[in-house]
Amino acid sequence: MYNGTKVLDVHSHIRWHRAAPTFMNSLMSSMTAMPSPIAGGKSSTTPGYTDEEFAGAAERHAKYLDERNIDIQILGPHPVEVNGWMEPHIFLSWTRYVNDAIFKICQARPDRWVGACQLPQYAHMPDTSNCIEELERCVKEYGFVATYVTPDVSGRRDTPGMHEPYWYPLYEKCQELDIPIIVHGTDGLDPRYRVMNQNYQLAFATEQFLTTQFLRWGDQFQRFPELKVMVCHMGGGLDRFIKESNLLNPSNDTTKNLFFDSCAYDVDYLTAAIKQRGVNQVCFGVEAPGSGGTVRPETGKTSDDMVPIISGLDFLSEQDKLDIFHNNPARVFPGLAKAAGSNAHESRVLANASAS
Repeated sequence: MYNGTKVLDVHSHIRWHRAAPTFMNSLMSSMTAMPSPIAGGKSSTTPGYTDEEFAGAAERHAKYLDERNIDIQILGPHPVEVNGWMEPHIFLSWTRYVNDAIFKICQARPDRWVGACQLPQYAHMPDTSNCIEELERCVKEYGFVATYVTPDVSGRRDTPGMHEPYWYPLYEKCQELDIPIIVHGTDGLDPRYRVMNQNYQLAFATEQFLTTQFLRWGDQFQRFPELKVMVCHMGGGLDRFIKESNLLNPSNDTTKNLFFDSCAYDVDYLTAAIKQRGVNQVCFGVEAPGSGGTVRPETGKTSDDMVPIISGLDFLSEQDKLDIFHNNPARVFPGLAKAAGSNAHESRVLANASAS
C-alpha cells in the first residue's frame, strides 16, 4: 500500500512453471495442435501441471509483491514467450495454454491478480477477427480484465501498424466488452539486433515507440471513442519536440484513450517521461518480477521496487502520487478497480485532506 491506499500494478507477466517448456516442445516437435492439459481451469495430476505447483508459484510471486508494497497486479503473458513466429495451427494451441496458465495463477490468489490474455495474432491474416473467440473465452469464462497485443507478432516487422484497419475487429470487440488493450513488444528477429545481449529489449522499445506515434496520428480513436490502449514502458521512448509541435500532431487529442505505464527504472528517464506524458496518462506498472532485478547501489533494493522511488519524486503532489498508484489504473482498467474494491473518490478525498 501507499499511505493506506492500495497500489494497483498494471504490468506483470506470468512466471513460467516447469511444465510450460514441455508443452511448447511437444507442440514444436510434433507440429501438431494439442489441447491444453489445464483447459477450463481443470486440475491435472501430471507433474508440472498440478494445482499445488501453480499455487506454489503464486505464493512465491505474491511474496515478491509484498516486499515491494504492491497489492494487486494485472497478470498477462510473458513477452519473450509469446512465440508469435510459430506456425498458426500450433500457435493457437500455445496461446490457449498460456491463458489457461494465467487463469490458474489468478485462481490460486484472486486477491492478488486479475488476468490479461494473449491473443492468436497472425501478421498475414486480413484482420484480427480470428482473435475474437479467444478474447471472449478469456473475458467471459475466466473474468480477464484486459488483453495484451504485440505490435510485431512475428518479430519480422510485417504486422500492420496499430492505426490500420487490420486492427478494427479487435478494437470494436474490446470497446464493446470495455476491455483495455495493453501493448507490449515481443521477439525481434531483425538480424541487426544480434550484437546486443537480450536484444528483445530493443524490439520492445522500437515497436512500442512506433505504436505510440501511429496511435497519435491515426483516426482509430475517432472510430472507437471508448477504446483504451496502454503502451508499456512509457511508450518505448520519449519525444524530442515540444508538445505543440506539428510533428506530434497536437490537434489529435488522445488523452481519453492512450495511456502509459511507469515501467522505467532509471529515475531521470522516469521523471522526464511522467512530465512529458502527463500524470493523468500514467498508470503504475513495474513488471515485478521481471527485468528490474538489478540492485540500485543507492538503495540496496532492486530497481523494480518503485513505490518508494515514485513517492520520493518531489515534483509530484500527493494527489499525483495517488493517481499514479491507484486512481489512474482503476480508471483505465475497470476490472482491476472492481477486484480491488476501488473507490477513486475516497483516494482523492484522502489526498485533499492530507494537503490541508
